[in-house]
Amino acid sequence: MRSVVVRSAAQAAAFSVALAFGAAGAAPAATPPSVANDMPMADYLGLLAQIAPAAEEGARAYLQAHQHRCGRQLATADLRRAMSDGDGDPTLMAMIRASHLRDSATQAQLGQRIACKRRASR
Repeated sequence: MRSVVVRSAAQAAAFSVALAFGAAGAAPAATPPSVANDMPMADYLGLLAQIAPAAEEGARAYLQAHQHRCGRQLATADLRRAMSDGDGDPTLMAMIRASHLRDSATQAQLGQRIACKRRASR
């Protein structure tokens, strides 16, 4: 039950960040939809921190593990999709939960599960 609550909070945070960015970055209809994908990672993480600190901490751990394991940084759009598509990326959601529980051992184990598939940013 607790993991469902953490997952729901993380997804609500991601949705809130998307709404906040959409409202703050509202542009004329002529602007291509890809503008939302151009949000700087620092801004996205900053909004997550304001809404759900555990989601921000878990996302940072996920980003760091991805960089270490895959040798490249994850794009903001890819992190947003990992956070909000369906039930969210299971590894990311588990890292957020581990962050909430202050369980660094579990976070380290989860970091070894990150898949290094290259996903094209939409």
